[in-house]
Amino acid sequence: MRIHFWGVRGSLPTPLTNAQLRNKITAIVQRITPEDLASEDARENFIQNLPEWLTTTVGGNTACVELDTDDNQIFVFDAGSGLREMSYRGFEESEKTIHLFFSHFHWDHIMGFPFFGPVYNKNFTFHIYSPWPDTMNILAAQMEPPYFPAKFSTCTPNMHFHLLESEKPVKIGDVTVVCKKMFHPGASYSYKIIENGKQFVYATDVELTAASDEEKLKYKEFFKNSDMLVLDSQYTIDELYDKPNWGHSTCCHGVELALECDIKKLYLFHHEPTYDDKKINSLLKIAKWYADSSGKPKFEIEAASEGMDVLL
Repeated sequence: MRIHFWGVRGSLPTPLTNAQLRNKITAIVQRITPEDLASEDARENFIQNLPEWLTTTVGGNTACVELDTDDNQIFVFDAGSGLREMSYRGFEESEKTIHLFFSHFHWDHIMGFPFFGPVYNKNFTFHIYSPWPDTMNILAAQMEPPYFPAKFSTCTPNMHFHLLESEKPVKIGDVTVVCKKMFHPGASYSYKIIENGKQFVYATDVELTAASDEEKLKYKEFFKNSDMLVLDSQYTIDELYDKPNWGHSTCCHGVELALECDIKKLYLFHHEPTYDDKKINSLLKIAKWYADSSGKPKFEIEAASEGMDVLL
């Protein structure tokens, strides 16, 4: 499996602001010494040793994650604004069938659909999956006047809708897909993908602490032994308790879940739009510290960012 992040923000698109860019430049300039400018090698070494949050950005697009299977199928999880970026990835002739899975239909998870070029190309075929029977009507509604200039009827006719049931596995080629209902206003569904002994879980928009004890046990069974878990980690602990039942989790709860379920890779996801790169990096450090302080076997923790590729 190959996983690629096209959008990692939650709630709404959040471009890097001029003030944030200026703050990065200022922080870099303040670190420079005369020795750092002495030679080309010194300058390169200086740049290489800067904190990652100064030289990169997690990106501002909302949720969209691509998974390319070992049998050359393209799976896409959610159609946030990151889906528009996927339009430009380049598609081989053998890559013109796309399997699109929706966790739910809040605005930040569907807003990229009308901007995804391939949906208007009759040479593409779409298989669209969700546990909601009215998926087509929901997608069509945001493309009605006065909200969008192109109606749903202009999309490729090769669009097929599939209704899923929570915890009921389905086979797509050599891949097994299972969805699981999670605690979130209006409900949200996580997806587990199993292929060739590898297990990937996409779990956006879930408030782990709000579920009943019975549901928490079911969550753990669903996540157990995953090779990679992409998990909603939108809030700090303080914010979580200020916003009960908003349907989101924290990096620390993600670490606890990963430790309990023997997760190999945890990717913090659905980043809060008011957090800049420095804040998200600090939460990543907290998550790593929390995991290390447990005394349990180490596992990989990363903050998901646009453009990131992961091979399983």
